[in-house]
Amino acid sequence: MAATIAALTEAAGTLFSWPTPLWVAVGLILGMIAGALPGVGSSLGMAIVLPLTLPLGPINALVLLVSMYSGAMYGGSIAAILVNVPGTGAAAATTFDGYPMSKQGRAIEALSISATSSALGGFLTVLTLIAISPILIEAVLLFGTPEYFLMAVLGLSMIGVVAQGSVVKAIIAGAFGMLLTTIGIAPNSPELRYTFGSLALYDGIDFIAALIGMFAIAEMIKLSAQTGGIAESDIDLDGSVFAGIKTAISRPVTLIKSSFIGMFIGAVPGSGATVSNFISYGEAMRSSDNPEAFGNGEPDGVIASEASNNGTIGGSLIPTISFGIPGSGSTAVLLGGLLMHGLRPGPQLFDAELATTYTFMLALLAGNVFILFVGVFIVTRLGHLTQVDTKYIVPTIVVLSMIGGYTLRTNWVDVATVVFLGLFGYLMVKYNYSVIAFVLGVVLGPIAEENLIRSLQLSGGSYDIFVTKPLSLLIVIAILVILFGPVVKPRLERLIS
Repeated sequence: MAATIAALTEAAGTLFSWPTPLWVAVGLILGMIAGALPGVGSSLGMAIVLPLTLPLGPINALVLLVSMYSGAMYGGSIAAILVNVPGTGAAAATTFDGYPMSKQGRAIEALSISATSSALGGFLTVLTLIAISPILIEAVLLFGTPEYFLMAVLGLSMIGVVAQGSVVKAIIAGAFGMLLTTIGIAPNSPELRYTFGSLALYDGIDFIAALIGMFAIAEMIKLSAQTGGIAESDIDLDGSVFAGIKTAISRPVTLIKSSFIGMFIGAVPGSGATVSNFISYGEAMRSSDNPEAFGNGEPDGVIASEASNNGTIGGSLIPTISFGIPGSGSTAVLLGGLLMHGLRPGPQLFDAELATTYTFMLALLAGNVFILFVGVFIVTRLGHLTQVDTKYIVPTIVVLSMIGGYTLRTNWVDVATVVFLGLFGYLMVKYNYSVIAFVLGVVLGPIAEENLIRSLQLSGGSYDIFVTKPLSLLIVIAILVILFGPVVKPRLERLIS
């Protein structure tokens, strides 16, 4: 406990030391802008900014990225409420009641409800994450090399869960992502793979460049076919700021329940705010005394969606910083930031680097206060961002992506990776292949391979090392349940009935 308090004190001192508060504010503002632009969102915005954080220290870089993540979760609601176009998938359910409120002349009230729900939902779940972190530390310290391999396999097994559409296509996408990470020198051995004699390929494919291509370039190709502004209609802002705050606070059950639904779903690797906002919206509608009002400007619909997507942030940090398993595209980019700045997910983030971990958790807490203030009093000015012409957005982001790709390692391979995977990502979306499955393969493939080889070296080649400890056996059972549960469950139900 003394170590936890000391780490929290050190983290608070770091957070409020200049220029860290500046990066919190910059991250939140950039995140809100990225989230407010349909087709950009948190993943793309963070991917563009990620290589630009190289000159910053690890703490300021991570504070900037998590603040962008938090800001984008809220920013996505702006376009959802104003023009019925969710800035991110995490705000898709916000359109159901947010946009009808705008059409009823209650746009500012809806935006105010969104800001208040996002801030309170995010604040509550991050505070819970900090409170349970001592328990989380003990749990994470139980994990060794075999358990890390099994957790990577567990994350890869989620490909079947996150697949929207064909499971076969998702498996192909995940396998291709894993295959790309085998380029270069093999881990724990001098063997060269798929380098074709090129020195530039010895270090392999940088997965940050892969993320920039998949998220940034692919989205810009899609947007380039769109003429005029992203939002094609003129918006009149109207309503009451204080009525929105009062409405959100007066419905604590919906707000708290939705926040923790978001946190729980965010903690499941492979899930994310795109899933949680729909589930929270459905639960709010199911438990409402007046479900017919949903879809016609019911404030509970906005509260449920927005509290859950910001609540997801706290939950998604658990698998990301504990096991290196991203729960979404945004946390995949955040994971890239951790690795790029020399921080490896796992026990060290709860031991030697505990103060660093607490610093970006406290940054999220402070960021939610910022969201509440900016969202309630200034956000109306951001509505105009949705009307920026795509002919300005597309070239700007493409140039930033190329610069970002080159600055990763000053290597032309990274620029080529950005371009190739941008085109590849566009085709994946067009033909309904899961991008998140591909990202899971790219991120978890090297973790699985490295820990598999190391575990077998420790055991002298015996695979018993993966089932001898209760924890590893429990993870193996979880993997089997995820893989075979969907097949076995219907048969069990038929037998019981």
